[in-house]
Amino acid sequence: MEGDPDLQHLLTGNYLYKVKSNSWKKARYFKLLSDCKTIWQESQKPLKKKSSQTFSIEDIEDVRVGRQSEGLKKYTNESLEEQCFSIVFKGQQSNLDLIAPSVEDAKQWVSGLDKIKNYFSHNMSSQQKRKHWLLSCMKEADKDNDNMMTLKELKHFLKNVNISVDDNYAKQLFIQCDTSQSGTLEGSEILEFYKRLTQRDEIDTIYAKYATSDGKMSVEDLVNFLQNEQREPVSENVAHSLIEQYEVDENAKQNEHMTKDGFLMYLNSQQGMIFNPEHYTVYQDMTQPLNHYFISSSHNTYLMEDQLKGPSSTEAYIKALVKGCRCVELDCWDGHDGEPVIYHGYTLTSKILFRDVIKAISQYAFKTSEYPVILSLENHCTVEQQNKMASHLWSILGDALLTEPLGDGVPMNFPSPEQLKGKILIKGKRLNKLEHRLSNGPSVDEEMVSEEDEAEDAVADAEKKKKKPKGSKIKLSMALSDVVIYCKSVHFSGFENAMKNQSFYEMSSFKEGKAIKLAQDSGNAFVRHNNKQLSRIYPAGSRTDSSNYNPVELWNAGCQIVALNFQTPGKEMDINQGRFMQNGFSGYNLKPKFLRDPNTDFDPSHPSQGEWMNPKSLHIMVISAQQLPKVNKEKLNSIVDPLVKMEIFGVLRDCAAKETKHIDNNGFNPMWNEKFTFKVYVPDLAIVRFLVEDYDHASHNDMIGQFTLPFNSLQMGTSSRGEPHTFSSHFSSEDIFLLE
Repeated sequence: MEGDPDLQHLLTGNYLYKVKSNSWKKARYFKLLSDCKTIWQESQKPLKKKSSQTFSIEDIEDVRVGRQSEGLKKYTNESLEEQCFSIVFKGQQSNLDLIAPSVEDAKQWVSGLDKIKNYFSHNMSSQQKRKHWLLSCMKEADKDNDNMMTLKELKHFLKNVNISVDDNYAKQLFIQCDTSQSGTLEGSEILEFYKRLTQRDEIDTIYAKYATSDGKMSVEDLVNFLQNEQREPVSENVAHSLIEQYEVDENAKQNEHMTKDGFLMYLNSQQGMIFNPEHYTVYQDMTQPLNHYFISSSHNTYLMEDQLKGPSSTEAYIKALVKGCRCVELDCWDGHDGEPVIYHGYTLTSKILFRDVIKAISQYAFKTSEYPVILSLENHCTVEQQNKMASHLWSILGDALLTEPLGDGVPMNFPSPEQLKGKILIKGKRLNKLEHRLSNGPSVDEEMVSEEDEAEDAVADAEKKKKKPKGSKIKLSMALSDVVIYCKSVHFSGFENAMKNQSFYEMSSFKEGKAIKLAQDSGNAFVRHNNKQLSRIYPAGSRTDSSNYNPVELWNAGCQIVALNFQTPGKEMDINQGRFMQNGFSGYNLKPKFLRDPNTDFDPSHPSQGEWMNPKSLHIMVISAQQLPKVNKEKLNSIVDPLVKMEIFGVLRDCAAKETKHIDNNGFNPMWNEKFTFKVYVPDLAIVRFLVEDYDHASHNDMIGQFTLPFNSLQMGTSSRGEPHTFSSHFSSEDIFLLE
């Protein structure tokens, strides 16, 4: 990218207007720092911490052109459309809404940020990213910018990269590298220092074991490694391909050899990850009926924070959809000027227009996945505003809105995700059976139906409950009823009633407590119910802090739509994102065969002998980690004491957790070399989580990072843990595991 005009523009920097409200629009100087991965922004606050004035390019999720954010739409004039852009961050950090001084400035900032972001994401290997980071830290430690490193600067650098060493060791390392005896390190001496610092003994051991051709790996050596360590039944053609793809030395490549650097490039590539690279694409059968899949689902999607007084935002829908969510929730209420709004009823959460939410969904529904999106409507509106909702759905979603069953005649089963690609389905109340409509029976414009109201669970307001008794009804308009095709909401009156009286497209929603009790007390009946119907589970109303329940127990019962609070990071969302990381991050996972069999005997609480019992032993050796981030970056002397936890989630018999010892004061290159074994009886339902924590004997450990994946997506052999793809803090570099 050297010489790129957009990059040069960012390196020079310029004033941009930050927008926070009608009255808060202030000019601040922004520029790209020389490491080409950090943006610095001017602050007028005299006591503002230095770290809060910068953000990393790698923290950016998206750069959006124009007035797309709620803030820019609300606080800027339409005439500034081409000068506006928003920087959207990963995780919980708020958007950065900006106005450039000219259209050309805006284009250069957006183009420059996109180029750098894509370069780091796609063009740099993990090894290159580590080297870039280390050299950046060296440059930061060089306080006087003379391209030389004094002993004092060396000590500062070691603390920056999370290494705690005593003064004698630092001095000894310095003297060994200072071959010119000048009292400073420069040029080749700094390179020698870098080489010693990044020495990977664990990789050297593995490489030396197989590199029998003058210290290099031949094609035959690489095949031996792949077959014996990686457990891959590969041919020499595969080895040739790996050398061609990852070898960095052209001479070695011509001689069909793999050097240690090429070997490390391979281990850090997608093919060398702990996650099976074939599962990054859609590999499952997507032609089964819709109810045969687990579906990534969000609860009260509009909320950014808690359930009682936090903000509602279209941004919450965008974030959920981009993360692969395929079922989002809309709580709809009458608004001013005849326009329905979305918010958490009976609470102080802010309100957003239904129309704006549908526009956001229309734009982002299929950015991550092309498979169908379900809009779960909780309808509290009058007939007039319901008609307005139906009008917005038709006009904004257009052909993407499913308004008729697929095929001819009365449907007898769900269509498949493949058949529903690019379609948006509506879940809600219907005035009649689908069969009644298709038979051209008499119709009405509106009718009373029972009101679904999850919001009541969240508010312990006795006065409110007096005014609005449970089980109350609302009038439902035919216009809104008619767009409900395959997801008609009905009250659950027991498994026997559902079996006898419910059509396949009639589905019920269950509060987590009721669903868990059904899974525990009537597990097989729940599994069989989910062979015919869809089931949606939602968090208890008592979770006003937007905390989550563990979804695994409900997936074990075959429940498809297990809705979580996507805005809340933690173990539960890690598990959810880990499950749906497979199958191309499509948001759909095919349920195991025994959860799709209408005559199955599987009971998730008491899994006896059956096809689901496929006992496997998982052997894990945790070898090492590299460049773990500081938990507290503000404390220069803070060095992490890392440990690794391994957790299995699945049927009760399979749930287990084990951990390594902690390593004192070394987040740069800790080594454990510890072995663990887990017995997994129902691997098709098991999920594995690796968690790295900073040990603290006096309080709870701080989380450094995590990686979660389905058991069946594990790749055997010597692997790195994979690229971060989760909500929570994640590894800054790879952990090395040996799986058998």
